[in-house]
Amino acid sequence: MNKISETLKTRYGLPEEVVFCKRCTLSNQRPTSTPEFINTPDRIIKTLHIDEEGVCDPCRYLEQKENINWDQREKELLFLLDTHRRNDGYYDCIVPGSGGKDSCYASHILKYKYGMHPLTVTWPPMIYTDIGWKNFRRWIDIGGFDNISFNYNGKIHSLLTKISIENLLHPFQPFILGQKNLAPKIAVKYNIPLVFYGENEAEYQNPIADNETSMRNRSFYAMKNLNEIFLGGVSVKELFEKYKLTLHDIQSYLPPDVPELEKTKVEVHYLGYYTKWTPQEAFYYATENCGFQVNPSRTEGTYTKYISLDDRIDGFNYYTMYIKFGLGRTTIESSQEIRNKHLTREEAVALVRRFDGEFPMQYFHEIMDFIGMKPDYFHELCDKFRPPHLWKKENGDWKLRHKIS
Repeated sequence: MNKISETLKTRYGLPEEVVFCKRCTLSNQRPTSTPEFINTPDRIIKTLHIDEEGVCDPCRYLEQKENINWDQREKELLFLLDTHRRNDGYYDCIVPGSGGKDSCYASHILKYKYGMHPLTVTWPPMIYTDIGWKNFRRWIDIGGFDNISFNYNGKIHSLLTKISIENLLHPFQPFILGQKNLAPKIAVKYNIPLVFYGENEAEYQNPIADNETSMRNRSFYAMKNLNEIFLGGVSVKELFEKYKLTLHDIQSYLPPDVPELEKTKVEVHYLGYYTKWTPQEAFYYATENCGFQVNPSRTEGTYTKYISLDDRIDGFNYYTMYIKFGLGRTTIESSQEIRNKHLTREEAVALVRRFDGEFPMQYFHEIMDFIGMKPDYFHELCDKFRPPHLWKKENGDWKLRHKIS
């Protein structure tokens, strides 16, 4: 536990007192997931809960997870699948993804273990990495799946990414919007009401109670009123007036309407509710069954080679998280590997101190060119978004006030 003696300004609703979980590497500065299309510059976020014993919700859920009757959960899954199973040659479920370990695992077991007929759906990365593109093709070609890959307007995507960085320091938001909204839209359009994602976000940062259901909260992928939508922290009205965009320009990023979802009776489930989901085991499965391959070298900002490989902007998502919340890619990945008994906390802390916050230099200039942003301006924005209660400047360099130990 770290408490600063002087009063320093916090931002985003973050707790002033920084508390680290005693079991993993997360702190109470970790934001929980919220619908991206209500994200604004002045939004107050909710953060990871750490209890009086110093243990975070994801670590507490691990205790529950060990006591779940997985045979019973599988029976519930089979009942759900049988309810939607089709024998007329048409698709009976949708699995969104881009060929990473989780989408490979989910789609493959649904098709080859449980006899379903999944349609895979892809909102592509902003710029595929070489290994990401190869894994996407292997997923389809070796795994053996039909796929719809949505090729969005690159000019609009570039602009929305730039706006998201300027207003939210959130370069990944346009991708997340597409990733979460495309599958329910395809479900409506093609009348395939059953959609599967991987694990519930509650396995990593959301309230533990979220794991009590297999269903994704509809507020994450449904729209009631266009006037309540924000993209890049900007209202739809401002996007139209200031940036001269049209409804057609932003349509791909908007969630489906509630009446559309209700008419088709779309259900979005977490497959991780029904199966005991372990990221490293999903990796081994994807390697064996879909030809999934790892990075040839360590991914910038972390020690791993097999997680979030497909998008050249991916590293900036973790780096800007480090700027805003003091938690980088190594923290996020090591915390789950502690829970899955692949790392000790001592080992994870050493990795966090070594790699967390490493700048993603490999694709930096390519990304800046793509979105039309000067590199110096990006660094200025990073400094602007640093919460004073987390950061201090020493001899011209920014340092975290609170480091895990």
